[in-house]
Amino acid sequence: MKFALLVAFLQLSSAFAQVPEPAAAQTPTIITQSTLVLVPALVRTKQGAPVFTLSAKDFILTDDGIEQPATVEEDTGSEPLALVVAVETGGAGARHLDSIRTLGPAIEAVIGNVPCRVAVVEFDSTPRLAHAFTNNPSVVADALRNLTSGDQGNAILDSLEFSVDLLQRQPAAFRRAILLVSETADHGSQTKLEDALRAISRTNTAIYSVAFSSAKSTAGHTAALIYNDPTPGPAGGCMARDQNAPEQNRWAQAYDCLGLLAPPLRLAKAAALAATDSLHGNAAESVAQLTGGEYFKFSDSRSLQRDVLEISHHLPNRYILSYHPIAPHPGFHAIGLRLKEFPDLVVQARNGYWADENGKLSQ
Repeated sequence: MKFALLVAFLQLSSAFAQVPEPAAAQTPTIITQSTLVLVPALVRTKQGAPVFTLSAKDFILTDDGIEQPATVEEDTGSEPLALVVAVETGGAGARHLDSIRTLGPAIEAVIGNVPCRVAVVEFDSTPRLAHAFTNNPSVVADALRNLTSGDQGNAILDSLEFSVDLLQRQPAAFRRAILLVSETADHGSQTKLEDALRAISRTNTAIYSVAFSSAKSTAGHTAALIYNDPTPGPAGGCMARDQNAPEQNRWAQAYDCLGLLAPPLRLAKAAALAATDSLHGNAAESVAQLTGGEYFKFSDSRSLQRDVLEISHHLPNRYILSYHPIAPHPGFHAIGLRLKEFPDLVVQARNGYWADENGKLSQ
């Protein structure tokens, strides 16, 4: 009897020993994110010749007026490239389609000898994907040759938002760029100006614009007026609604409030409003300046080819400065870049970006 009890006890002990221990509770992984801002910069002599001999110590870079410690990325010209060619086929763009259809060899020169992915977007009142990303320049040339006339619209801002969204799906290791071929002014975009400003400037995407003239629009000068306005805000607090003041949108009001505590943010607010204001007039030029690309005006097939080939020389030969903002905040950030010395050199660089609610860019 005692032996049977002992055997039973040993079997029960063995059974308990084989029961696996409960899995340890998983420790949540804390992922920290940082905002890395890229600032493409082209440095040239006054005669237009590119300069390649500068280093980070030669630049002074500011974010909302605050100087930032920046580095110069090495050998960026050999990095893979994701490019969207966005072409206006509607409105006045239809008259230039014969010139645009011959751009295949010039686009191949822009790509160069680096790994690439190129997509073609056509737009009139609505942007459409004419051809998905490909690494075959001949396919890109065929897509351009097959473009047809659209309706009377030219929704530039909608097409840029559409193109930025396409680029955000590409691998992070790829440089991102848009070649915009359009008239200067936007007509018919459904995207609100503030939303367009966010979409265009909150990613590290350079926009190169080659445009033909369109009718002038009546852009105002709201940014300058607000920047010079010393009024602190409504009596009930700066985010309170002032019944006696003109209606203003909430993001501009927020900049006013932040500016009371951090004066450099008033510069950022003014720059944001100025950028929004300029999109009314020459959208093609404004987005190029905002993102650190370039703006050209063309009149015929020869000048269009010349401008795109010039972009092919400049795109791989830019300095790419990078930094993590010292004082990140949501909204628009004004970027300033100049040289400490070398007064005879000309610097062309990105002049701003938009950060999300956490003060970070959308990569």
